[in-house]
Amino acid sequence: MLPRRFQIQLAATALLVIPEIGFAQAPRQSGTLVVNGYSGQIPVVQVNGKSYIEVDALARLTNGSVGYPANQMTLSLTSNAPAVAVTEKKGFSPDFLRAGIEAMGAMREWRAALQHVVQNNYPMGDDWLGNFQRVVEDRRALAGVAATTDDDRNGLVLLDMELALMQRLSNNYRALYKSSTYVTADSFDRDPLNKQVIDCARGLGSMAGGGQYQDVSVCH
Repeated sequence: MLPRRFQIQLAATALLVIPEIGFAQAPRQSGTLVVNGYSGQIPVVQVNGKSYIEVDALARLTNGSVGYPANQMTLSLTSNAPAVAVTEKKGFSPDFLRAGIEAMGAMREWRAALQHVVQNNYPMGDDWLGNFQRVVEDRRALAGVAATTDDDRNGLVLLDMELALMQRLSNNYRALYKSSTYVTADSFDRDPLNKQVIDCARGLGSMAGGGQYQDVSVCH
C-alpha cells in the first residue's frame, strides 16, 4: 500500500513536472499507469530514454490533490482504491476437461478388457490388467495438474470415485481367479459393482458435456 501522503521536494518536482519549453521537441506518447488499484491514461514525456509524468496527472488518476506549502510540493493520494471486481471462473477449464475425458477413456478400456477376460474365461494376468490401471492413473495425474477452477477440483473428486470403483471391480475378479473360484460368463454383467461403474461413467460423461460441475450421486 502506498502511504497516504508524499512530501516531494522542489528538486524532485523538476523530474516530474517539466516546463513545456524544455521539451518542445521531445516525443510524447500516452501510457497507462496503475497506482494502488487505480488505472487510467497519463501523458508521458520521454527524454533521453527516460519517461516522466506530471504530478497533477498522477493526482487526478488517484483522486488525490497537489499543494504548494512553503518551499515544498505536497502530493496527497487517497488511501482507499476503488474496489476491483473479481470474476470467479466457472465451469471446467479446457485442459482439465481434456485430461478428464482421456482418463475416462482409459478407464473404459480397462473395464472392457476385464469384461472380455471374464466372459470368455481367459487367464487373468496381474501384469496385463496392471498395465491398464497404470495408464488410467497417469491420465488421472494429468487431470489433477490441470485442475485450476473450483469445478475442476470438484470434478476431480468424482473422477477419483470412479477410479476407486473400477479398482474394486478389478481387484474382486483378480481375487476370484486366484482362489480358483468358478466364475460364470454372465457374472460380470450381473455384478452390481460393474453396473455402478457404468452408471458413474455415464453421469461423468453428461457432466463433461455440460461443461460444469454437478454432483453424480451414483459415483458415491
